[in-house]
Amino acid sequence: MNQREQRKQGEMKITAGLGSIDEYVRFIEAGADECFCGYVPYSWSAKYGAKMPLNRREVLCCNVQIGSYSELEILAGMVRRYRKPVHLTFNSLFYLPEQYPEIAKIICSCMELGFHSFILADPALIVYLRAQGIDCEIHLSGEIGEINTGSIRALSRLGLTRVIFHRKNTFADMRAVTGTIPIEIAVPTEFEAFVLNENCQFTGAFCNSLHGDEIGHLCRVPYWLAPVEAVEDRKDSKSTSSQSERGRQEWEQMRQSGRIDEDGELTGGSNTEKSYDEDGYLCGESGCGLCALWKLQDAGITHLKLVGRGNYVDFMERDIRNLSWAREILANSTSEIEFQKNVKREIFPYGCGGNCYYRA
Repeated sequence: MNQREQRKQGEMKITAGLGSIDEYVRFIEAGADECFCGYVPYSWSAKYGAKMPLNRREVLCCNVQIGSYSELEILAGMVRRYRKPVHLTFNSLFYLPEQYPEIAKIICSCMELGFHSFILADPALIVYLRAQGIDCEIHLSGEIGEINTGSIRALSRLGLTRVIFHRKNTFADMRAVTGTIPIEIAVPTEFEAFVLNENCQFTGAFCNSLHGDEIGHLCRVPYWLAPVEAVEDRKDSKSTSSQSERGRQEWEQMRQSGRIDEDGELTGGSNTEKSYDEDGYLCGESGCGLCALWKLQDAGITHLKLVGRGNYVDFMERDIRNLSWAREILANSTSEIEFQKNVKREIFPYGCGGNCYYRA
């Protein structure tokens, strides 16, 4: 078996976010291997509102999640028809003690319809479900902010099927986890990483923003990042540490590469300009990891997370097709350099958004 055949055989799967059941067929036909979505029964919203979210997406003004059991029944029928799984998210960071039995009841009702995999971020909820004998598949949410291999190994004993890495992981972090799970534990066998859209400045585990209708999301507030030591005017200090010198060097490199303008604002690109099409679409504008697929696969990633619950459906469909295209380029490339050149030539001929998930 040659190198291309090996890469094709170990092809990473595309996991796309659903905002409504109407999107499922379109996304599957576009090339998604599986989907994930939120489910918040009206009874939960009526009782707790947005202050105690079930999955941190308490939005009613647009399609972000499923809000009724009847919709869930329809989606279950679609899953049986197309044989592409849907994972349900219950990924708030914590819940009140009295809420655990309620959530367990909701999960059991979902399992009766044929949904068996759930994305969870609260370790206490995972422990509670196992203590109640609920034998569902558990995907460790990226919102939990996995810290080190020790935490993953401990949680794996609760029967995790998949670990979803949070947005700020490096390739070395991922390799450390995928390569050190004890064989005797046997799970998880799947590892998922963010690859398109919503490259938030926050790590989910340390974000206290609400994602509701009433107030703007904190992650939508304009911002720019820079080494603190490089921008602070330390007139009261005559010493120059090696750390602050490194910060100034990094800052200067960012300015020279075009990522920072003369006013210190983040430009959003390196040496390329954003090029939208006639519909205003630009693949990966708000976060892109297509050029990193080679390294992600080598790091042991098995699933690629395409965020997009609530995004414009046509754009999401095109994202899926572009990700599938990049995956095909990966399978037919013999080196990382060749792969990246082909991606930039075929998918970004007029420049990308420059908002990279992974730069190293």
